Amino acid sequence: MSKVSFTNTNNPAITISAVGNVPPGFDANRRYPAIVVSHPGGGVKEQTAGTYAAKLAEAGFVTIAYDASYQGESTGTPRQLENPHVRTEDVSAAIDYLTTLAYVDKDRIGAMGICAGAGYTANAAINDRRIKAVGTVSAVNIGSMFRNGWDNNIKSADAMPALDAGSAARTSDASGAQIATIPLAPLTEKDAPNEELRQAWEYYHTPRAEWPTAPGYATARSLTQIIPYDAYRMADVYLTQPLLIVAGSKAGSKWMSDDLLKRAASADKTLHVVNGANHMDLYDGKSFVAEAVSVLGPFFRKHLIAAQAAAAA
Repeated sequence: MSKVSFTNTNNPAITISAVGNVPPGFDANRRYPAIVVSHPGGGVKEQTAGTYAAKLAEAGFVTIAYDASYQGESTGTPRQLENPHVRTEDVSAAIDYLTTLAYVDKDRIGAMGICAGAGYTANAAINDRRIKAVGTVSAVNIGSMFRNGWDNNIKSADAMPALDAGSAARTSDASGAQIATIPLAPLTEKDAPNEELRQAWEYYHTPRAEWPTAPGYATARSLTQIIPYDAYRMADVYLTQPLLIVAGSKAGSKWMSDDLLKRAASADKTLHVVNGANHMDLYDGKSFVAEAVSVLGPFFRKHLIAAQAAAAA
């Protein structure tokens, strides 16, 4: 693993910080398939995204896990902006970087993400045809989650107050007041409405996985982009790449994985359910992550390695 940085081609004022991994026996004179790994909302590259990136490198890929623009060790202000359109473009910016590396085969690039990073990855694949295969883990369509709730029990129209709050935050921010923020996961244990989201607090705010550059909140102004956003918009037309969706059987978020499976146009699409796992278990639960990687590795090998070999034969 090595730390790298590169200019974000979507906004050259921003430098993206990332960690890169190479497969065992790496030879810089060869060309390898590559996978971009996107972190959850509120996360950073040193957490679950870095875990999956490292494990997929062991399976034979060059991988990169990066901090989103405005977050982690990447630059940009206001800090902790969670603009879904920017997050989606960050996936393509990471691919831009990979295509400049002599040891990466630009025709064999895949992408995967965890939680909101999975939604952003799906959205990127809808518009970026360089992504040849898509993997998701504990997928969250962040717009759907903020509109409809973790358990999909809120009407979209009832999210109007959140949109109003985001609009008001923009006015407040413009006045020079302290930047208004919102939690992306419970900031305290008592804020968690259930055990699954209590584990989200635990992941981000205890030694389980806390990291100095992951404060767990976003700018409140982000709500103006999040509320109307649909990560899966036009998936029924343009998301045609092979797709593997991994979700826990006990995940409150599973309905968003089911929705992606239903809406994607992919002729080759599979939902792999990890029995007994909730949303957070797939971040760092040793056996659950191992099972996820056990299907993601062969999936990417099939579509980024075997398919290329077959085409060349």
